[in-house]
Amino acid sequence: MKSPDSHFYCSAIVKGRATLDENESSHAIRVCRATEGDTLQLCDGLGHFADATIVRADPKACEVEIPEVITASSERPKVSLGIACLKDDALEEVVFHAAQTEIDKIIFLRTDFSQEPKNSDLHKTVHRAELKSLVSLKQSKKPWLTQIEGPITLDEWLKSYTGDIILCDEKGSSLPESVENETMLLIGPEGGFSPREIALITSREGKTRLLGLGKIRLRARTAAIIALGKIVCT
Repeated sequence: MKSPDSHFYCSAIVKGRATLDENESSHAIRVCRATEGDTLQLCDGLGHFADATIVRADPKACEVEIPEVITASSERPKVSLGIACLKDDALEEVVFHAAQTEIDKIIFLRTDFSQEPKNSDLHKTVHRAELKSLVSLKQSKKPWLTQIEGPITLDEWLKSYTGDIILCDEKGSSLPESVENETMLLIGPEGGFSPREIALITSREGKTRLLGLGKIRLRARTAAIIALGKIVCT
């Protein structure tokens, strides 16, 4: 078998024997047709990798031998994404693309102009977003799994958050200064944050910077990816 150009997820990579979960086992054995003696590239989303040898090719519980654990040289990312709840499957689309970049977490925020049902706990959306993040981890071969959090109201989140903020705004500059501290990139819903919310966000003296994305009006899901490209992919 030619090892696929992606990683297989293992929640706890330690030296010795390990058993992959059913999803990863099925993908390795049934889809990739891996057999005993083949090597799988593992990741745990916690900064660890391993080249593991299959010792039992079971499509429901594939066992592997891990001779060595490799620790990533990079620290966990400092940048996260906070995005207002959007309608349809827009949040999942954002997660699928954003989680391929090196960001710490994605937080779903309930805002004044959010476009999702106010009585929804978004449980299914959050679960599907977690699965999208896991797929992106394996495909991109990055060391850190992007966590999914929320939904939480913007007001409640601001009360507990102490890091820096980058707010996408038409009055912002073309590119913020380099990011060195814990930083949350904020993307509002279609139509943007309300004036009340913008006042709350920008009232944090010395903690909030404005990022402009040009003169063209963008959908929220598009703005999130372009903004991340300017901050974490430069």
